Amino acid sequence: MQQMMQESSRRSWLKRSIGAAGLSVFQVAGPNALFGQSGGQVIPWLDQPPPNPNPANIGNLMKWEELESWQTPANRFFYVSHFGVPAGLNASDWRVEFAGLLARPRTLTLSDIKAQESHEVDFTMECSGNTIVPGVFFQGAVGNARWGGARLAPLLESMNILDEASEVVFWGSDTGRITLRDNVGITGGGRTGTVQPDSTGGADLTITEQFARSMTLKEALSRDNLLAYQMNGEALPPEHGFPLRLIAPGWYGVANVKWLTRIEVIDRRFAGNFMARDYVSVRETQRGNNETVWTFATVGRDRLKSAAAKVTRLGGRYSIMGAAWGAPIASVEVQIDGGPWRPAILQEPAGRPARRQRDYSWRFWTFDWGTPPAGEHAIVTRAIDLEGNVQPAANDPFLTGRVTYWESNGQVLRRVLIP
Repeated sequence: MQQMMQESSRRSWLKRSIGAAGLSVFQVAGPNALFGQSGGQVIPWLDQPPPNPNPANIGNLMKWEELESWQTPANRFFYVSHFGVPAGLNASDWRVEFAGLLARPRTLTLSDIKAQESHEVDFTMECSGNTIVPGVFFQGAVGNARWGGARLAPLLESMNILDEASEVVFWGSDTGRITLRDNVGITGGGRTGTVQPDSTGGADLTITEQFARSMTLKEALSRDNLLAYQMNGEALPPEHGFPLRLIAPGWYGVANVKWLTRIEVIDRRFAGNFMARDYVSVRETQRGNNETVWTFATVGRDRLKSAAAKVTRLGGRYSIMGAAWGAPIASVEVQIDGGPWRPAILQEPAGRPARRQRDYSWRFWTFDWGTPPAGEHAIVTRAIDLEGNVQPAANDPFLTGRVTYWESNGQVLRRVLIP
């Protein structure tokens, strides 16, 4: 996904602050009881993202002005498929191999996994490339669902993990051709794939890679991780990983491996394409005497984030509505036209179970704007989690030093025109 996004967005991304944001010109009217009012007219944002340049592999990007449901329906939930949806998906003959540093490795059928005790988790999943920046199409890659399946940890533990184990790799069935650059030259000994000379005198190696991501053994043994076969009470749709996927609550979408076929326990760091080359955040920092240092970090856990979804007008009064996610949310604050930060009201859907200390689903919020003067206005929001962490400002040094778009969680500025 990195290559296809870079071509359409990197130039505009590097020219803009990550907080200079918005959507625009989109009109919706109708009931919106979830946000605490019975109706209202949506006032369009002043910017809209450009069309999706890769609809074959990216779909269902949410239109923020249409956000009304706390639980995102599967047919409106965003998806990204790096190598496309695999062909021949069949639940009846699906197998998941547990391999590597296990005293009692096993291969389980989907029926075996469904025979385990079932669990559910409400989890707001976001793609780490999701952003709300003018000129970038990749907006609305976030949604909330109730995922159902078997806990991963008891299955792994039942196979007796060996003492030297330190990492767990999750393999999907999706594959694709990628090119690896080799600056020192490829000798050909024992290699497979297509070799092309490069301009440095070395060679590029084109191989077929199977999608895989990893996490530490401790992370993999979290009791919240599921081998999921349900989404919102129904079987997973093909684009969301049918018949089985990993659900790792609190991690960006890329870590939630779809079409899961193999779980491998190893004793070293895994450095596949989607761990060491793609989905890597690159930052520029200064270290003493103006020395520039570049740092590289694999995309992993969610970051605290919020966004204003829409402005509505009802009975002459205006409200701002939005969502916050990425951590257990304590509060959300709204700033208008550079003024003081003012608290929003957090919302809960009717019938939702009480929240736990570690909660993985988004919080909706509303802000009574009253009767603002006519003209253009700038709206910024920030989320605060239960540990007191505050969503960073757009000019936070940790963010401004980044030269990749992954993990964009700075405060988002949106513009609206009040008639």
